[in-house]
Amino acid sequence: MTQRMIFSLVMVVLLAVTGSGYARVQGLPDFTGLVEEAVPAVVNIRVTQFGDRVTPDPGAAENPHDLEQMPEFFRRFFDAPGNPGYGTPDRQGAGSGFIIEKDGYIMTNHHVVEGADEIIVRLADRREFEAELIGSDPLSDVALLKIDADDLPTLKLGDSEALRPGEWVVAIGSPFNFEQSVTAGIVSAKGRSTNQQQYVPFIQTDVAINRGNSGGPLLNLDGEVVGINSWILSSGGGYMGLSFSIPIETANTAVSQLREHGKVSRGLLGVQVGAVTREMAEALDLDRPVGALVNDVTEGSAADKAGIQPGDVILKFEGATVEAWSDLPPLVGSNPPGTKAEILVSRNGREIEFNVELDALESDEDGNLLSADSEGRQSNALGLQIEPISDDMRRSLGNPEGGVVVTQVESDAAYRAGIRRGDVILMINNQKIDDVDSFEDAVKSIPEGKAVALRVMREGVTQFIAYTPSAED
Repeated sequence: MTQRMIFSLVMVVLLAVTGSGYARVQGLPDFTGLVEEAVPAVVNIRVTQFGDRVTPDPGAAENPHDLEQMPEFFRRFFDAPGNPGYGTPDRQGAGSGFIIEKDGYIMTNHHVVEGADEIIVRLADRREFEAELIGSDPLSDVALLKIDADDLPTLKLGDSEALRPGEWVVAIGSPFNFEQSVTAGIVSAKGRSTNQQQYVPFIQTDVAINRGNSGGPLLNLDGEVVGINSWILSSGGGYMGLSFSIPIETANTAVSQLREHGKVSRGLLGVQVGAVTREMAEALDLDRPVGALVNDVTEGSAADKAGIQPGDVILKFEGATVEAWSDLPPLVGSNPPGTKAEILVSRNGREIEFNVELDALESDEDGNLLSADSEGRQSNALGLQIEPISDDMRRSLGNPEGGVVVTQVESDAAYRAGIRRGDVILMINNQKIDDVDSFEDAVKSIPEGKAVALRVMREGVTQFIAYTPSAED
């Protein structure tokens, strides 16, 4: 028997034992039908923030009458960054979105369209439309757009509550502007939260998400939208197996209010809460570390009127279990002001029920909080609101030394330079920032009208950003 015949015989035996190649993988899902139906309703979004257009001073040129007649090719050099008096260039960005109604309503992320002067939506069939921003909510990172079109393909909204860790999900979007890209993975966990977005119980997946995927849909195997892809956790700026999506229920609640009122109103309980440690659970007569420990109660708030006290541990809100302190803000914030709710707390080992009527979480017309929390700091000469870095956030960033986190960018100069909410400031003009106090000391020492250099960490990547604080900011 030849060697070739022996090899053929072995292959026959292996196929008889294991079956065909298809049989070995037939337990894996086939996404082709799902993708073919969903792709037409997924859109690419391009945004532009117009730069400053400063009219040149004719007296500043040797031949001022030539400036207006100068060919566009040469004028670009005069309008380029670094040429004083000729303005700043346009800033452009891109993301994804998906159509939820046939007459042109589109869901996407707030951070995709934040600060945009022009929003262009490109459909899967290559048609382009200028979109109207109906409303945008920074706290949930959700925005609603409208384009002037009819009879568009749409995606059906699903139920993220029914998702289970280990379940297959699919993302569609435009990573790095590669439109209609499809990636798949599993649900890693649910109910994740961040220091910057306490009102969103994120869905964590291992689906490959990169820049440009933001705002695109996360789909279950029925082709239903269960989340909006929002952000990744990465030390190098690229996909590392940790992707986070906004649950569709959270997004839909925000969109309903944006469509009706143009902004999102949230209920406020009026408590400052923290984690229950093992030692704290033992001291408070709890059988395990569970719930949200009330560290303080705002005087005159809904919690104060109901009788909730510091030292209470909130175990349930309207029947929903509060396993960790981070579970509470999304539960409260998903209800509008005036909502009546039952709260179960543990006080000295005894469970007590309270009835509360939620206050309003104050925000401006753009949905930004009017005041920071108890640990936050108001705006300063840099035009930034900052707060200390939470332990969870510090661990997620790789335990950087010192730093403060930006909670709001109020300065136009800072925003144009690239500072964003969630950035961690590590240094100011080569002065190390250890905490809020050292930040404030460094800001006080900045000469008026002089440029400042900030060393900033974002998604694990550090960079220097420089700008000149404006006296008007």
